[in-house]
Amino acid sequence: MLMKRPILLCIFLLSQIIAWAQPTAIPVITELGLAQAPAGKLSKYWLQIASNSLSEPIYVPIMVAKGLEDGPVLGLTAAIHGNELNGIPIIQEAFRQVDPTKLKGTLVGVPGLNAISIPMDRRRFPDEEDLNRLFPGKENGDESQQYAWRIFNKIVRHFDYHIDLHTASFGRINSLYVRSDIYNDTLMQMARLQDADIILHNEGKPSAGQVVAASRTLRAEAMLAGIHSITVEYGDPQVYQPEMIERGVLGVLNTLSWLGMINRQVVPTPSAVVCKKSYWIYVDEGGLLEVPVELKQLLLKGDRIGILRNPFGDIIREYFAPEPGIVIGKSSNPSNGNGGRIIHLGVLR
Repeated sequence: MLMKRPILLCIFLLSQIIAWAQPTAIPVITELGLAQAPAGKLSKYWLQIASNSLSEPIYVPIMVAKGLEDGPVLGLTAAIHGNELNGIPIIQEAFRQVDPTKLKGTLVGVPGLNAISIPMDRRRFPDEEDLNRLFPGKENGDESQQYAWRIFNKIVRHFDYHIDLHTASFGRINSLYVRSDIYNDTLMQMARLQDADIILHNEGKPSAGQVVAASRTLRAEAMLAGIHSITVEYGDPQVYQPEMIERGVLGVLNTLSWLGMINRQVVPTPSAVVCKKSYWIYVDEGGLLEVPVELKQLLLKGDRIGILRNPFGDIIREYFAPEPGIVIGKSSNPSNGNGGRIIHLGVLR
């Protein structure tokens, strides 16, 4: 009897360790299967997407609200870049406001697509690749290529409509703007629903004649697969911004309303400025940069946009808008070597 007690204790402790190591009370899946999700309920899953060097699984969180009636599948993906966090609470709050018993179709949310880089406070994947430039990825490629391939094939390919939620990166700040093909009626309508400051024309497709396979964004890959997809940029990196989150939730609910998935009127939002193109303007030598313009500010040709100083405070260079436009985003980091960004200039339609 005495010998059994240590054995029983060991079994108990081992069971506790195993239970602690598993995502508690949330099912683990290996692919998004919407047919198996219960209708009229909110389901939460851990999708096992990869494994680390200690043979431990890496999980991506997925939320599924499946209605009692058939309808479209709207997918929301956030934080494919690990420092782009505003999209996570947007997805969480949108799901809190949706009643699956009154939903027509299915709402899918992925509040943390880059499950490796988010807890590391990193933008890029550990191998320094940008996941959002690697699609379609490769089933048998390197670490980041496999991760990109699995994102699309295990999750995104199940969507009919898709909003990819982003922010600016480290050292930069953004307005709330949408990248969309403004000449596609469906995509332009999706863009208008997002309460955006700016809508930027960007088809998101590979260039004509492009032969490099793994060089597309997630949005481009979705569009090539027939999924209506837009990208929305919600402000700044590595923070939660209440105003951006509130406006993001409104955009999601407006999209659900427009698709007929929820019984709610589309809430009118201010008209966004539409830009036919955009580009970044860079410094051509190093220094300490001031950017004396604001987000969403309309600029004339010749307006001063940057002041570069040396460590002694002397002005060594000034920069001016090369043409009229609007400030979509700008640098927030004074420290710049040559090639540092000044502003993201949108050219009005």
